[in-house]
Amino acid sequence: MMNKLEIIDLFSGAGGLLEGFMQTGLYKSKASVEWEKAPIETLRHRLKTKWNIKDADESSIWFDMQRIDELFLGFSNDEKYGTSKGLDYFVGKKLDVIIGGPPCQAYSQAGRTKDEFGMKYDYRNYLFEYYLKTVERYQPELFIFENVPGMLSAMPDGTPIVDLIKKDIKKIGYEVVNDFRQHALVDMSEYGVPQNRKRVILLGLKRGDKSEEYCQKLLEHFYDDVLPKYKSDKRISVREAIGDLPKIYPLDKPITEGKNKTAYTVPELDVKWGHVSRFQNERDINIFGLLTEDIASGKNELQNADQLNAIYNNATGGNSKVHKYHVLRPDKPSTTITAHLHKDGLRFIHFDPKQKRTITVREAARLQSFPDDFEFLSTRGNQYKMIGNAVPPEFARRLALAIFEFLKNNLMDKEGIIHASN
Repeated sequence: MMNKLEIIDLFSGAGGLLEGFMQTGLYKSKASVEWEKAPIETLRHRLKTKWNIKDADESSIWFDMQRIDELFLGFSNDEKYGTSKGLDYFVGKKLDVIIGGPPCQAYSQAGRTKDEFGMKYDYRNYLFEYYLKTVERYQPELFIFENVPGMLSAMPDGTPIVDLIKKDIKKIGYEVVNDFRQHALVDMSEYGVPQNRKRVILLGLKRGDKSEEYCQKLLEHFYDDVLPKYKSDKRISVREAIGDLPKIYPLDKPITEGKNKTAYTVPELDVKWGHVSRFQNERDINIFGLLTEDIASGKNELQNADQLNAIYNNATGGNSKVHKYHVLRPDKPSTTITAHLHKDGLRFIHFDPKQKRTITVREAARLQSFPDDFEFLSTRGNQYKMIGNAVPPEFARRLALAIFEFLKNNLMDKEGIIHASN
């Protein structure tokens, strides 16, 4: 039996990327790092209950990666983060793969548009440096770095961020493919995810005694030949992903219980499962009905940006220049699920004109390809945020299989030992 490849997950969030790797049965998780509380608690719960990682409370480290030396060596009695033995302790002497993706808000085109300075001064522009410091310390054979397409055009200090990343990766003894846009930009709807979600997936390969030219050939082989093997036969539609879930309808009159207000029927399911509609006022319910019926009838008279904008501004008295509404098309993959879902969900309206609502936590999770037994902890807002920030587990699973095949065929011996030579 070939030994499992040992991995750690950085900027792990709720663990969507790690989930896919674990599903293959080919990898062993040694540690994870995340600096927000709700995601790390969700990840710990999943690792303990699903993957039987008994030390998950300790090996999934809640900490700020910018405090990198403390992360490596351990810290004690921190006012916020408590105590940890440190990443060195959990990694030990051997590590095969590092996975993760620094927060992407500073690279997102939407974020740059909204920010007065185009996110120029956002500290998150440079969090990749801490990811690479970890790679340099533990020297895995390869790493996976995931981020938004916006990183391809981000120039926070006037220099393209991709040039800085390439330079720093080369400096620590690794190679990435030369042309990110041609090779590393992946549409996850082609890999079993019911959602149009494009992301940059960087495979970093340890140079060792391999020439740069040989590394480039290996990397291009991965993107051109190995990873495409794991594409799905067809794209999955929204209806296929969520159409079987219990229907949720508007009530004739909202119900108020203390601070809780309910405007929709509640399916007879465990509330923790997340298939409960958020509250919507009568105005929004009417607009959702209007927009969904327009599509269901085949008229499509209200779907261009100007009309959607006018509907919103007339209803709210606002003066928004960007339209707020989008109805998910039932026979196509979803638009990209984002963390913005935790605010209002107006761009993720359910396609059924009778339901007149935005999508639930469980529907968002399905569109992100999370399995139904994945439990998200914390508040509903945090659940939406975790889901929107995650790497879809189904894509991660296929990526993990591709990586294993790549290593096995190019760098492993028959016993599963990785050799970094030509």
